[in-house]
Amino acid sequence: MKRVVTIQDISCLGKCSLTVALPIISAMGVETAIIPTAVLSTHTMFQNFTFRDLTDEIVPISNHWKQEKFRFDAIYTGYLGSMEQIGIIKDFFKDYKTEENVIFVDPVMADNGKLYPAFDLAFAREMAGLCGYADIIVPNITEACLMTGTQYKTEYDEAYIRELLQKLKALGTKRAVVLTGVSLKKGRTGIAGLYVESGEYFNYDHEKIDTSYHGTGDIFASACVGALMNGKSLPESLKIAADYTLECIRETLNDGNETWYGVNFESVIPCLIGALKG
Repeated sequence: MKRVVTIQDISCLGKCSLTVALPIISAMGVETAIIPTAVLSTHTMFQNFTFRDLTDEIVPISNHWKQEKFRFDAIYTGYLGSMEQIGIIKDFFKDYKTEENVIFVDPVMADNGKLYPAFDLAFAREMAGLCGYADIIVPNITEACLMTGTQYKTEYDEAYIRELLQKLKALGTKRAVVLTGVSLKKGRTGIAGLYVESGEYFNYDHEKIDTSYHGTGDIFASACVGALMNGKSLPESLKIAADYTLECIRETLNDGNETWYGVNFESVIPCLIGALKG
């Protein structure tokens, strides 16, 4: 059985970060270890949430695992709460990277042209440095622009996307750079990517549902990592993850008791498992 470690915060209620990564990747038949970077009572879209920083726990956990000689087939990072944590994770990558495993970075820090409130441009520069250690990165367009010093646009063409991918490639990512939330056709959205070594461009799109929910990026990244660990190619994994995320949104909209704070990813897991077998 493959083993993944995912490093990000845990929002005890709210369907994002570790509370989606752990069940999704586990359901895909992959052992899933975790390093929680912080514990929140809910995600940050709620008011008056509690927060406990766990930065001081990351190195002791890593050191214990080294003593036990644990190894991982993939290392997957999501939301990291500080520049200090980014530095610690760089060291973790150095300790646990092998020729066979995959470092997968989702540089969670911004959307819709703006950084999340806790972050600044210095953080974006540090995150760009972390992406240089990765094999695969999956920023959205806002995150990619911030990491590369590119002007953010809401209307763009394929030439803009290709240029942005080339700038991401220059960060030093080893295998592939992938942009999420790419809409090159009306009513469509998806991904666009570039293989680093060959320079080959690839993309995939599907129906765009005109709504948004918190945590869908985490669901996408988690499903992609799980598919990769099941032997799917990167384009196959990205397609599986994108289609699953779309179905999660559709399922939530069709639910008369839909929650505003996250999607019904749980009830669509059978579709995800079916896609793995397809």
